[in-house]
Amino acid sequence: MDRGAGVPVFGTIPAGSPVEATQEAGESVALDEALFGLTPGTSIYALRVTGDSMTGAGINQGDLVVLTPRPPKSGDIVAALVDGRSTLKRYLHERNGPVLRAENPAYKEIVPADELVIQGVMVGLLRVGTGKIIP
Repeated sequence: MDRGAGVPVFGTIPAGSPVEATQEAGESVALDEALFGLTPGTSIYALRVTGDSMTGAGINQGDLVVLTPRPPKSGDIVAALVDGRSTLKRYLHERNGPVLRAENPAYKEIVPADELVIQGVMVGLLRVGTGKIIP
């Protein structure tokens, strides 16, 4: 698919403790959704990772996570708005409801108190510094 200016990078996502959600615009990266096994025309966007809570999943500070807006399955890595704050975590649906889990034992699980909005499901990763694309 011809994306013109490329896939939009909507700012940063904390891989650590959730922070107030903000969206930035302007940056873009040339990627094709077919690289991630998606059908042409699938909506994708990217966020730059800050923090280290997802290093166990191979997601490092500065990497770009590529996401698509769709409902998550248990085990997916998601960009989530939890109680008004955004974070990148593994989504798990457990007996008592959804849980967001870090891939670094230094971080606690997050159980939403009031609100959980999944803003996107990770479909790929662009490793900063190497240009390596990881579907």
